Amino acid sequence: MSRIGSRLIGGALALALVTVGGCSSGESVDVDGAATQGGAGGVLTAAIGGEPDQLDPHRTSAYYSFEVLENVYDTLVEPDENLRMQPSLATKWTTSADQLTWTFTLRGGVRFSDGSPLTAEDVKYSYDRIVGEKLNAAYRFAAVKSVAAPDPTTVVVTLSAPTPNLLANLGGFKGVAIVEKSNVESGAIKTKPVGSGPFAVASYTSGDSVKLVRNDNYWNTKPKLDGVTFTFVKDPTVALQNLRGGEAQWTDNLPPQQVPALTDGGELTVQRKPSADYWYLALNQARKPYGDVNVRRAVAFALDPAAITKAAKFGLATVNQTAIPKGSSWYYEYAPYRHDPEQAKALLGQAGVSGLTMDLMVTSEYPETVSAAQVIAAQLKEVGITVKIRTLDFAQWLDEQGRGTFDAFMLGWLGNIDPDEFYYAQHHSGGAFNFQKYRNPAVDRLLDAARTQTDQGARKQAYDQAAKQIVDDASYIYLYNPDVVQGWSKKVTGYQARTDRAIRFRDVALTK
Repeated sequence: MSRIGSRLIGGALALALVTVGGCSSGESVDVDGAATQGGAGGVLTAAIGGEPDQLDPHRTSAYYSFEVLENVYDTLVEPDENLRMQPSLATKWTTSADQLTWTFTLRGGVRFSDGSPLTAEDVKYSYDRIVGEKLNAAYRFAAVKSVAAPDPTTVVVTLSAPTPNLLANLGGFKGVAIVEKSNVESGAIKTKPVGSGPFAVASYTSGDSVKLVRNDNYWNTKPKLDGVTFTFVKDPTVALQNLRGGEAQWTDNLPPQQVPALTDGGELTVQRKPSADYWYLALNQARKPYGDVNVRRAVAFALDPAAITKAAKFGLATVNQTAIPKGSSWYYEYAPYRHDPEQAKALLGQAGVSGLTMDLMVTSEYPETVSAAQVIAAQLKEVGITVKIRTLDFAQWLDEQGRGTFDAFMLGWLGNIDPDEFYYAQHHSGGAFNFQKYRNPAVDRLLDAARTQTDQGARKQAYDQAAKQIVDDASYIYLYNPDVVQGWSKKVTGYQARTDRAIRFRDVALTK
């Protein structure tokens, strides 16, 4: 999960999943790299809903980790408020006529927070590490043949095929951050990572908080804040109390049922906007009887996504059966399932299944999965499926998911940008996150072709066809696209919620 301006539906979200810019043959993008010293502005306390599992950006897949790491690390490029990729560590890039060679020019004088220089060798090391160790983001480098560092400020990425979403792959989230080799080799990266971002990790106290301090070696405008403290507050009611009482100045863990009143109340600043996230139910096709498509489709017909969404999000979400949200230019309108218990029973009968007991794995770190599970269990009971809900902490949940020791689970993918991020790793037979063990050669071919298709129309057509087959096969049973909802004190200035949920505090200040 990756992890994902003050824009509303239709505005920038319609641009959210565009083919990346700045990549035509010979074209370059450049920005002014001048930096100025920030002023001291106090320490902001951010109450987040759970604890990071670790702080190694290449190994974690937890959103709570990326909330912290967004402020610690840099990538070659990064999405702006419209989710268009812009310069970051790289000031410009050019592509060869055949689109197989990309040359990035790095910003001069960049240093890690410990003062050591960041060069092209660090970029090469970071990417080689992800690929060589087959870490979480390795699938983003499938078309990368080699990464070279011919000099300290030049990185050359050679591809095996045109890759229209390469910039999104190299900068869409901090899972592809540029890390420091000595920090990795010492093992300190798990709890005290060294990045080149606006803040540095000062301490990580398990069960309590992660404390960041301003990185005075930061290459860009120095943060105004002295630091940011991330506290782990699972209970949304407590997070709201902390915000109102001044113990916290920011949270993304507001009680959903109170959001409308908080938005209108004026006591706090509350922003709500559509996201590029999706939440889903997955059935383990390596376990009987879930390998039978009729059983998976039966479950899809038994469910009422509107009721599930209401229970989980109190209306702060949009029901969607195809993952990519309606505001996106990549959206595919397709909704073959409806709440139809009789159809579900008929499909179970065709599969010869009766008296089925389903293990449903959810996690207390994401309370909406627990709330939704109660509704899912009640709806499946109507068609003769008994659901046994298993609520785990997220570390155990990840372990069970990885080992395949589940019948079903519910979770979400956060902060997606390119359509490849919605489908490839999750539904390709070789996908790194295909824990449900879905296999369809036709979908593989479509997803492989779409990755290298440079014609926008043809690329969308391929993703539409893949999405239809994925939904028909019920590889995932998609439920909804949640809204981004965040709240902060009136003392906080310079912050805007983003549709990709990237939590950036580099421009924030606290007034007295």
